[in-house]
Amino acid sequence: MRTTSILVPALTALLLTACQTPSGGPPPAPSPEQAPTGVTPNTFRMPTGSGCSGEVDRFQAVMDNDLQTGHTTKGVHTRVSAEIDTARKSCAAGNDGGATSQIRATRTKFGYP
Repeated sequence: MRTTSILVPALTALLLTACQTPSGGPPPAPSPEQAPTGVTPNTFRMPTGSGCSGEVDRFQAVMDNDLQTGHTTKGVHTRVSAEIDTARKSCAAGNDGGATSQIRATRTKFGYP
């Protein structure tokens, strides 16, 4: 009986140690430039231009980011980008007010504040 009382705690300790040994190590950390799905990467920078060209560039950047992060579909991105391109042409033609109004209308139409 003395042998059993010594072996049981020793065997229990050995089994517990085996259970606590890591089998494969921790999972690899994601690389800093790889953002999780649905999250804007930390490398994203909003365009800083002024006037209608800045408005156009910023809205296009938001739409491109929303497509890349899965917050919009390719079809919506295509439709919005076509409207942004129309505003871009108005801006290039010197119609700053018209281009800015077109961007505001498109943002409202597609639910962008």
